[in-house]
Amino acid sequence: METSAEARADQRQRVAENFKAFLLKNRTQTTFNLYDHLVRVLTKVMDKRPENAVDVIEDLSHEVKLSMVLDKQNMLRDAPSTTSSELLAEKQSALFKQEDEGEPKEAQMEGPLPNITELAYFLQQTGVGLGWVEMQRILLALKQLVDVQPLHSCRFWGKILGIEGNYLVAETYYMGDEEEEEVEETHEDKGEAGKEDEVIKVPKSSYKPPTPVPKEPRHSGTNMFTYFVCREPGLPWVRLPDVTPAQIIVARQIRKLFTGHLDAPIVCYPPFPGNEANYLRAQIARISANTQVSPLGFYLFREEEAEDEENAARDSIEENPDFEGVSMQEMVESLSTWVHHIPHILNQGRCVWANLAEKTENLLEEDAEEEEKEEAPDEPEPEVGPPLLTPLSADTEVNNTPAWSTRISSDLISQYAIAFVRSNLWPGAYAYASGKKKFENIYIGWGLQFLGEDFTPALPPPPESEYPSGPELTEVLDPSVQEEEALKEAQEAKQAALEQNDALDAEEEEEEEY
Repeated sequence: METSAEARADQRQRVAENFKAFLLKNRTQTTFNLYDHLVRVLTKVMDKRPENAVDVIEDLSHEVKLSMVLDKQNMLRDAPSTTSSELLAEKQSALFKQEDEGEPKEAQMEGPLPNITELAYFLQQTGVGLGWVEMQRILLALKQLVDVQPLHSCRFWGKILGIEGNYLVAETYYMGDEEEEEVEETHEDKGEAGKEDEVIKVPKSSYKPPTPVPKEPRHSGTNMFTYFVCREPGLPWVRLPDVTPAQIIVARQIRKLFTGHLDAPIVCYPPFPGNEANYLRAQIARISANTQVSPLGFYLFREEEAEDEENAARDSIEENPDFEGVSMQEMVESLSTWVHHIPHILNQGRCVWANLAEKTENLLEEDAEEEEKEEAPDEPEPEVGPPLLTPLSADTEVNNTPAWSTRISSDLISQYAIAFVRSNLWPGAYAYASGKKKFENIYIGWGLQFLGEDFTPALPPPPESEYPSGPELTEVLDPSVQEEEALKEAQEAKQAALEQNDALDAEEEEEEEY
């Protein structure tokens, strides 16, 4: 009996499996099957819970089947997500909106906005530039910057390329308030710790850190101009901080590509004092000091400095109102017709050398007394760089490669051609000249200097030893028993010899007295 019952149960299981397989059988025309259809119909009955479910079950089955057919017949695509290009276009659309003309046209023409249209035309003649469309967007972005910031002058400096984003750089003479970073002095609470210091005198360290090189004030030297950067036209402009000598010194020893994020850290050795914004500002200062050139005679030294002594340094220039221009042929054939009009950056990281050996007026009395006791250090020799308006022919070569190369825009029609120079030390730096007062400088590159050889990063200093090695600190091995006995015998023999010598001396003295 048990065997027949188990056989009937197995038979029912096989029948159920066969029936379910029958329900899952798809139609030949579509992928529908009866099992899924019944599931959807019952789900709809559970959701709606109609009063007369038996009467409307046919209508619900028809609605389910019709909805499946309509979904399959829908040929519309899903709306794609907004791309980064569309988001940028929405932000750039604000540049093309014409604002109400509140000021007269004469006042608008006298503003600090540069003529980017003319710059784009001359760069196109030299085969350099960013394209006509992008230059027009940059012009609108600079107009937005000029309308917001208090600027006396504005110039499109160039474009620095990065790994994830680029930087458009605007060189301005900023007239806003000087926001100098003042270090707040932290005063420690003199509570129980102060009482302990009165009782327990902590030894004072004799180490004196080297005096940091002070940065040059705004509107002078490396901080003559203020620079604004943005990643794309239409995005907000960001003002870069002033550069310090320490940042320029370290920037000369490292070689890093920009990422496109101003707050990105600079991981290198020696460690860079700042983030990518500071590194970008240091590279801009280095590039400007080496590649900002002009035709010979366009700038002159100021008359006040001309009256000084001949050996006095000349660090300021002005435009020459009587400049008549240099012929295009001379500017192409000779580098002596091009001169630097930006001060050179010294090894100290400044344009004007600072004497760190001078004693400050706010020294403490104890420090002053200690310094009087010590010998006065030798006066350092001031650094002297090449003066302003130095011709390009005096620039040093790099790996038997001249620092500059001269070109002409067209050899076919030379009377309408323009002359331009290209920097081989900083690839991407160009300068052109056309007519009497039409010249400009631009940089489009990765912000790296041509070294002429493989870059070798600086090695870290060797680790200091824990203690000085020497025989007075080296542990001596314990002597053996034989060595101790031999040493004891030698000491006894030496002592006996000394006593014998003393006895002989005493006898000789007695004989002499007798």
